[in-house]
Amino acid sequence: MALLRPFTVLLLLTVLLSGAASQTPPLPLLQALRAQAPGSQGWRGGAASGQPLRYMLELYRRAADHEGRPRRGRSLSTNTVRLVQATSRGGQPWAGRWYVQPLTYHLGTQPEAEHLLRVTVAYPQSLQLPRGRLLCAMELLPAAEAPVVLLSPTAPSRHGWTEADLTPYLSPSNSSAGGTLSLRHICVRAGRAAAATPPSPADPFLLLFLNDTRSGMLPEPRRSRREAGTLLHDLPSYLRDAGGDKSDCSLRSFPVSFAQLGWDHWIIAPHRYNPRYCKGVCPRLLRDGYHAPNHAVVQNLVHQLVDASVPRPSCVPYRYSPISVLMIQHDGSILYKEYENMIAESCTCR
Repeated sequence: MALLRPFTVLLLLTVLLSGAASQTPPLPLLQALRAQAPGSQGWRGGAASGQPLRYMLELYRRAADHEGRPRRGRSLSTNTVRLVQATSRGGQPWAGRWYVQPLTYHLGTQPEAEHLLRVTVAYPQSLQLPRGRLLCAMELLPAAEAPVVLLSPTAPSRHGWTEADLTPYLSPSNSSAGGTLSLRHICVRAGRAAAATPPSPADPFLLLFLNDTRSGMLPEPRRSRREAGTLLHDLPSYLRDAGGDKSDCSLRSFPVSFAQLGWDHWIIAPHRYNPRYCKGVCPRLLRDGYHAPNHAVVQNLVHQLVDASVPRPSCVPYRYSPISVLMIQHDGSILYKEYENMIAESCTCR
């Protein structure tokens, strides 16, 4: 298999770059991710760093393994989580022992199929200083003349950070597409006073928990046509010379490295994706393990006993599993998303 990897990576690159030049479609996940790549329409994302990236990486590692497979018993209760950072901040936040920072967040325009289930704000609850400690809380600034709401932590603190639930306070105006939320980050310095102003805490950020009901992949935007060279024309002879077609229908490995594709600066995790595929000849006697439908059994008999021009059943995936991806979006936000039916787990003949 190691000898085939350079070819498979090169083939994948050729298919991805060919666009309309080739009739061979790219892998579904890669097609969806490619639509959000740097250089695509509306891209404004930069390098993710700091506490927001660390927070989402920890969330990802709790929800998925190193191959991107969602863990059993994960507690996200949804398939999509988007991290949103503040779009505007107040002026000078320090006043003696107090730190007061007004923050505004745009929830953004969500696709119609993405249903907003919950919104939380993650903020540093406690920060160790050279002389004492910084203790922080969050306030919600409602519209009009409604009173300010002091938010209570709803999740245990992790590395000094905690979350507070904003969902009960959302109104139709800010829970819909394009809504905004105004919050205030308040901290007090406990302990001996220092002559110099202590460092400011990291800005809080929102976590949008969404349920994406789309069954298909994101549509691919139109792109300029690129020449694919002659590699695709040589593919049939390569497969014929590889000699793999004579084996029985079975699951094969197909590892793809996002770093080899040059996507590792915006696809944060996982580092590799192995969708796997099914290849081989369907046997004359279809065992129960193939889970082949009755039609495939009859088609096999027709091929053997009646008309050899009728092809044997095809070797195709039977069961799939999802994959979780952590990526940077067009607007610079960080997105966790679970894509269904992305890894072939077994094969059948049909």
